[in-house]
Amino acid sequence: MIRRLCRHLLAPSVRRAFPPGTLQAITEAIATGEARHGGQVMFAVEADLPLPALWRGVTPRQAAEQAFAQLRTWDTHHNNGVLIYLLLADHAIEIVADRGLHGRVSPAQWQRICTHLREGLRGSNPVEALRSAIDEVSALVEGHFPAATRSDDDGLPDTPQILG
Repeated sequence: MIRRLCRHLLAPSVRRAFPPGTLQAITEAIATGEARHGGQVMFAVEADLPLPALWRGVTPRQAAEQAFAQLRTWDTHHNNGVLIYLLLADHAIEIVADRGLHGRVSPAQWQRICTHLREGLRGSNPVEALRSAIDEVSALVEGHFPAATRSDDDGLPDTPQILG
């Protein structure tokens, strides 16, 4: 618990980890991916959790699910929103998918994307790793909700959401 508390107190700045060029690349990747399918993809990053959440033992998964609700990622025509969530202090990557994708995409498939992204972020080209992860998510959504199922309402922002 003390190590986690220290990681959160000394968490890197989201703005430093995700400069404007990286945020723009994520926005473009989401827009490109959403042109291929009828779902909605969101990207959110949080540097750390507040002290009360740490005290309660909130896990990265729980924080991701809370962000999914807070950002209204569930608010899509076919209940097929997907949130890619990064918690920098815990080096955690979570993908939360709405109920329209449950039973269609397995947890193992989402986990493979998280693993690829984690490995890519450790490599020499983190922007490409982010683009690739967004493309992988879009490919899974496209397989179940092709472009023909798109709604005219692109209600969720393509821009990355910085939380905290």
